[in-house]
Amino acid sequence: MWKYIRQYLIFAILAASFMIGEVMMDLVQPGLMRQIVDDGVLGLDNGGIGNLELVWQLGIQMILLVLFGGFCGSMNNAFVHMTGQNIGNEMRKDCFCNIMTFSFPQIDKFGTGSLVTRVTNDITQVQNFVSQFVRGMIRTSLLTFGSMYFMFRLNKTFGLTVLCAFPFVLGCIIFCLWKANPLFSGLQAQLDAVNGIMQEDISGIRIIKACVREIYEKLRFGKANDELIKTQLRVLVIFAFMNPVINALMYLTVAVILLIGSYDVGSGTTTPGAVMAAITYTTQLLNGVLMLVMLFQNISRGYASWKRLREVLQSEPELKAGAFDGETDCHGMIEFKDVSFTYPSSGQAVLEHIDLTVYPGETVAVMGSTGCGKSSLIHLIPRFYDVSSGTVLVDGVDVKEYKQKALREKIAVVLQKSELFGATIGENISWGKPNAKADEIKAAAVAAQADDFILASCDGYDTLVAERGMSLSGGQKQRISIARAVLKGAGILIFDDSTSALDLKTEANLYDTLQQSYPNSTKIIVAQRIASVRRADRIVVMDHGRVAAVGTHEKLLENCPIYQDIYYSQIGEEG
Repeated sequence: MWKYIRQYLIFAILAASFMIGEVMMDLVQPGLMRQIVDDGVLGLDNGGIGNLELVWQLGIQMILLVLFGGFCGSMNNAFVHMTGQNIGNEMRKDCFCNIMTFSFPQIDKFGTGSLVTRVTNDITQVQNFVSQFVRGMIRTSLLTFGSMYFMFRLNKTFGLTVLCAFPFVLGCIIFCLWKANPLFSGLQAQLDAVNGIMQEDISGIRIIKACVREIYEKLRFGKANDELIKTQLRVLVIFAFMNPVINALMYLTVAVILLIGSYDVGSGTTTPGAVMAAITYTTQLLNGVLMLVMLFQNISRGYASWKRLREVLQSEPELKAGAFDGETDCHGMIEFKDVSFTYPSSGQAVLEHIDLTVYPGETVAVMGSTGCGKSSLIHLIPRFYDVSSGTVLVDGVDVKEYKQKALREKIAVVLQKSELFGATIGENISWGKPNAKADEIKAAAVAAQADDFILASCDGYDTLVAERGMSLSGGQKQRISIARAVLKGAGILIFDDSTSALDLKTEANLYDTLQQSYPNSTKIIVAQRIASVRRADRIVVMDHGRVAAVGTHEKLLENCPIYQDIYYSQIGEEG
């Protein structure tokens, strides 16, 4: 955490300095009050004759000291917030930047809900921890030890009385923190679960409504929320027990001081002003102890959150980038050499011993039954995942040797699930090429068969897309995603079952336009429909993670039983 604190250390030092000034003003006040009572009102130093002038002098001094203390307190608050907020800002940006470098398995390991909690709630807890530490630790220490020091200077008996109460107070604090500390990590984990359900249900709200599962999801969310509240209540009950006990101990101490003081005043060994000052110091001491309780609570929770943040900040990207910047003479050639692949969370191989070459400008389709490894195969090209064994080469270079930016600039991917952002249609299309001109965006939309429905929208290319594209149909989202890939101008275009929501005529027009407008781009099409792949230069048929056959539509109809089964199962619909 020092990495972040040292950037704003000057603010923390200024906050600490002003806090010292505020506390010193508080510690000086009881001594002045003692003088007002003993010398100004009772006139103990003047034969019992009061001194109104002294009362005025000391009263004005107290007012000025209070004003100065208030100024110091305000400045302390300002610099504390500047310290905490800036540190939180830097942490939040660093966390987000690090998350952007994570591989898919790393994101899956943390979970979306957990990452959201860490970047929001956990950072807020760390901000509070830093702010409380800068402000609370200094104030608590000075109030506690300063009050004890002035008590002993005032009257040793009073000082010893307060000192005797301290072991009981500290014992109570230690016991409660010992009980509460283990709950803080669990509390944040349960908050992860609540956020995870929220994120999942909001994303899938249409399916929930379509399947009439609202009640089930309410119960699921309620159960997770109940667990969160149960843990929070356990923490609150622990501290609810602690505060009254500490209050009782300290007020008992005040009562003892009053009892001792009454005897001492009667015997003439102390003065009424000294007793009043002792009670004020005891009250300040009580405030310091209660603040110490809150401080330890915030520190405990903040440290638990910091450990969770540290996991994100110290996680190294699993996919280490190479040094190659992508400059080659050959464009769009892809080679799989004895490639096998297993997902990190699974012990079963998804791909086994794949050998395949896709030549520049070629259109290659990939077909096969569900779960045969089609999407896994094409995800290895832009290096969303690393191979378990073997090599994937793009333009003759191992993808592991590329800088990630250089590799992915060569490739445009349209994923199975269309991802759109809360921006205009034009901005969504230009996502991969932010500086694209309006005519380039339009040309890409025309190629993707999207121009007609975009122009029919209320604001054309300036029409705002709802979150996650909820305002568009499945086919419209797919065409905008295809336009985004086309506009990028990459040498390799990958379509991962990304035309499944298009009718056959629109799909055929799309591929014809792409072939005419981008003949030099290598195209890989993952599809389930024969109509989507029959005009490809070659079709790769996959079965159980292996390449079962490669050839043209006509050749596979003659020689490949798997392709024949797919063809004859669909021919009734498409013929």
